[in-house]
Amino acid sequence: MNLARSSGVQLHPTSLPSGCLDDDAYRFVDWLAAAGQSWWQMLPLGPPDRHGSPYKARSAFAAWRGLLADPAAPVSPEDLAGFRARQAFWIDGWEAVAGARAVADQVRFEREWSALRAYASSSGVRLIGDVPIYVAPGSADHRAWPEFFRAGEVAGCPPDVYSDDGQLWGNPLYDWPALQRRGYRWWIERFRRTFELFDVVRVDHFRGFVAYWAVPGRARTAAGGRWLRGPGGAVFEAARRELGELSVIAEDLGDITPAVGRLRRSLGFPGMGVLQFGFGDDDGGGPHHPCNHVEDQVVYTGTHDNDTVGGWWSTANQDVRARAQEAIRTAEVADPDPHWALIRLALSSPARLAMVQAQDVLGLGSEGRMNLPGIAAGAWKWKLTPGALTPDLARRLREATEEARR
Repeated sequence: MNLARSSGVQLHPTSLPSGCLDDDAYRFVDWLAAAGQSWWQMLPLGPPDRHGSPYKARSAFAAWRGLLADPAAPVSPEDLAGFRARQAFWIDGWEAVAGARAVADQVRFEREWSALRAYASSSGVRLIGDVPIYVAPGSADHRAWPEFFRAGEVAGCPPDVYSDDGQLWGNPLYDWPALQRRGYRWWIERFRRTFELFDVVRVDHFRGFVAYWAVPGRARTAAGGRWLRGPGGAVFEAARRELGELSVIAEDLGDITPAVGRLRRSLGFPGMGVLQFGFGDDDGGGPHHPCNHVEDQVVYTGTHDNDTVGGWWSTANQDVRARAQEAIRTAEVADPDPHWALIRLALSSPARLAMVQAQDVLGLGSEGRMNLPGIAAGAWKWKLTPGALTPDLARRLREATEEARR
């Protein structure tokens, strides 16, 4: 994927003051443009679970009704028929789960989203989406295509920096041979739908295409899982043959083996670097440290699974802070405010794309954290205060962006 040197901000639409695609979304686009940013990155747009997690959406294809600015907008029979024809692969399965208004809501979303995306494009702002590797248990996808999923084991990841017990996600696992026999049609259509909505997408848990962690269905933690072989690049090659080149960011965080790196590079997808991972005691100069960033990478101050930069800094020990300060001095991006120094450090990276969380621009502490992996309650609820992203913050971010030549 050939990205120009650029930067952007991550903010899920539910974190807008209104939580939907109304004037707040357009005001955020205006702020991004004023701040010199080229990208707005979001989390998945599907209907979230009862905890608000968009990573366990009720559909891998449908958008959430809760994002609509006008959920009562009129929809004509012609609009309904046209949408059914365009989205015939998945819409009946979603309607069976969501009920009579399901198709009309998707038509409304298509209108609102298309208008917002066109406005963003006219302002020089493009959109980055997110594709979770797995679907939710009991979701429309799980019900409509049960033959594509394994029984007896569920998804998770082994113990890592986020959790000593690993993460027990509980999502159904794919029956990859069954998907292969159908030419990976389900994944092709999923990518088709995603690129109708976004310019670039982050594929979550990319390492799962090489090998994935399978956990016994009744296990209480993910620690007792096992690695099973994934499909490799076959899914992406099948999608490329039908859809053309795929603008994908590979989320290659966690327990990453050389085989994962080889697959990512063979597909031409940039990986990820997270500044907060770059200064730990056991990093050993790994890919997250600024001195090891490469052009073929997207660098983040932190992701939705991290603490805010302010929260991370407030709890970091002296050694971690010292390593971060040394990197800041080396990059010559010192700033009196630690969160701005780290934003400027990310922007100074050789990585072609640099992304910051809106919470980091605001200098928020842990109260602004979006998610704590493995703990469902209380997550996904952070919202912008109206007017918090001020013109002064836009000017400050634009100046830092221009200084980094993005």
